[in-house]
Amino acid sequence: MKDEINRTLKVLASGGTFIYPTDTIWGLGCDATNNVAVEKIYQIKNRPDSKSLIILVDGMEMLQKYVGAVPERIEKFLSAATKPTTVIYNNPHGLAPNVVASDNTVAIRIVQNDFCQALIKASGKPIVSTSANVSGYPSPASLEEIDPILLKKADYIVNLPATETGKTASQIIKLNDLGEIEFLRK
Repeated sequence: MKDEINRTLKVLASGGTFIYPTDTIWGLGCDATNNVAVEKIYQIKNRPDSKSLIILVDGMEMLQKYVGAVPERIEKFLSAATKPTTVIYNNPHGLAPNVVASDNTVAIRIVQNDFCQALIKASGKPIVSTSANVSGYPSPASLEEIDPILLKKADYIVNLPATETGKTASQIIKLNDLGEIEFLRK
């Protein structure tokens, strides 16, 4: 795994894109702080930039760097969650502008996958994690399910077995105006 992390770090540093296994499905990623790299993701997926992307961080400390204080209700929910959970946060900072939605929110997940954790720790930056598919097509649970055209468009394909991949997308939650947790995707 160390060699794959080093290769992927070089891709991140050059503003490139990569396909990789996550704790949910196979993802298409890049440095979430690099506007040009994020634009490449939108082009590869043939996705309008009005649709925001999910960002992965390695833990609460990195999360707070980009969203400030995390509401206590969200912290408690995440500590008890049994499945990967993406949270919509308001007013992020320090991320590429094109990962932030038009309502000034961003979707972030503390990732549990060993490769993703190690990569994010080594780079010191959050990464984009959008499904490795063309927009509107099914999300891939395995490398074999990824469209060969998409594989050719990415700068790198992480060569690891996806033994930890959960095969389904994360649940998505946010705090509503009443301070209650609302499920946007279960």
